[in-house]
Amino acid sequence: MRNDVEQAVEDRASEEAGRGTAPPSGLTHDVELVLVSYRSAHQIRALLAGLPEDLPVVVVDNASDVDGLSQLPAERPATRYVDSGGGKGFAKAANMGARTSTHEYVVFGNPDSRPTLEHLSTLVADVAADPGLAASAATMAGVDGHVELGVGGWEPTATRALVHSTGLHKLFPRAGLYAKPAPGEALDVDWTTGACMAVRRSTFVELGCFDEDFYVYNEDMMFGRTARQAGLRERLRTDVIVPHAAGGSGAPNLEMLRLRGAAMRRYLARHHSGASVRGISSVLALGYAVRTLQCKALRRQDRAAQHWAYVKGVATGRASVAGRVVMERIK
Repeated sequence: MRNDVEQAVEDRASEEAGRGTAPPSGLTHDVELVLVSYRSAHQIRALLAGLPEDLPVVVVDNASDVDGLSQLPAERPATRYVDSGGGKGFAKAANMGARTSTHEYVVFGNPDSRPTLEHLSTLVADVAADPGLAASAATMAGVDGHVELGVGGWEPTATRALVHSTGLHKLFPRAGLYAKPAPGEALDVDWTTGACMAVRRSTFVELGCFDEDFYVYNEDMMFGRTARQAGLRERLRTDVIVPHAAGGSGAPNLEMLRLRGAAMRRYLARHHSGASVRGISSVLALGYAVRTLQCKALRRQDRAAQHWAYVKGVATGRASVAGRVVMERIK
């Protein structure tokens, strides 16, 4: 019996065939931009204002249209709107957008990112030219213009966790958990960020899409692991710098930081031995607890609260959004 996703794909395919669509102006490949929104209408409209109107876009709404996103298709005909049903998290919503697409390639983007058509074209061309690539991702830069920490990274180990949690990654940038490359730096990573990442849709689906056991965070790390196990690679384009302002979509800051810690704990529990899970999570919790005390001593109370939220997440494996538990510790 046909499920809802299969029916949606068939309906979309019939619609596209009837229109005889071609790639949008400025692109040579058949691509759709996938955006997951949570109360992010203002960010998405600002993002789309910098892209051609004929670029296919799907907006998957995790907030049940509280900010009027369902009106986007009327404003921008190449855009389609999908209501996820609310509160599904990034991985499930992103998968919904990709699975219902009828385009050969999809690019996942954050609502508060600002990619240009050239950025998207470069990433898609990478994947199109190399069947060994599971994904090609841009390097994200913050509002200060500096590359963000976490545009990609490596498989967690106790040593990498120690380097990260003690801040030694600032001295040894390739020895920690997360990458922060210089623009144009040649760098091999185990996984890349999904903030601006191109994939061939069929490959993405064959690999199982993003792991929906992760509400948000670490689904990109998990996808990189799955790709490696399938003999594929991910490419981090350090010469493709996309502006990105953190906080454009999602739960309040402390909830998100606790989710980050809980997602790391879940990833470790899924793919490491019990001793390794306890060791790595303890190193991370202790390091961030020390950071908490340092910030308190410096009267940086907001920063101290952020570090402590991460400690609670990685120590307990449990996190909530708006009072609803979205991640429980794996026994």
